[in-house]
Amino acid sequence: MTTRVVVVDDQTVVREGLELILGLLPGVEVLACGVDGVDAVRLVAEHRPDVVLMDLRMPRMDGVAATRRIRAEFPDTEVVVLTTYADDESVFAALRAGARGYLTKDSRSTEIAEAIAAVRRGEAHFDPAVQRRLADVVSPRREPRAPVALTPRETDVLRLIADGRSNAEIARGLHITEATVKTHINNLFAKAGLRDRAQAVTFAFRHGLVRAPDRSPEFAALPPERNQRRT
Repeated sequence: MTTRVVVVDDQTVVREGLELILGLLPGVEVLACGVDGVDAVRLVAEHRPDVVLMDLRMPRMDGVAATRRIRAEFPDTEVVVLTTYADDESVFAALRAGARGYLTKDSRSTEIAEAIAAVRRGEAHFDPAVQRRLADVVSPRREPRAPVALTPRETDVLRLIADGRSNAEIARGLHITEATVKTHINNLFAKAGLRDRAQAVTFAFRHGLVRAPDRSPEFAALPPERNQRRT
């Protein structure tokens, strides 16, 4: 399945380099390139791509504003931010706007390909530098808790969403059906006032529900006593 991509960056050398790199990746087609957020919205309306690879700091309309417009007007198009900046303000602003992926410009081509594939599957994807920034906002001196009354199972599901797991992976890891996973997601989204998985990731990191990224890959977002069969 070919993933159709629009590239948006105000720097010509970056834009052309990304177009060249993405053109070499199997299953990726670059439809068009834009120079700012205004271009991004126009090109998405014209081409309806699967993914936009979006810079943040651009003239006329920045990447955050463009991401917000695209996610509101064209919800089938996902946004992966590719920027120089990994500070808290930039990361959270992009996630609040609806970006599902966040990479820094020192990312390798394989990491860009992984991010594009992940968001196409409906998952979140962050490079290690951004994961560390997200983890840094969690104070280890306080007991992690959400400001809303999530059930233990809803908290489990939220942690795994923030860990980039798909519904199918969550169902397998928690030994429940995908339908049950969807029910838990709908409930926790309603309780926390969340619109999509990107906002859920932001919520989980802000409220200390996700551990640092140097964990083992097998559902390490769950405390050991919760990684067992129950509904």
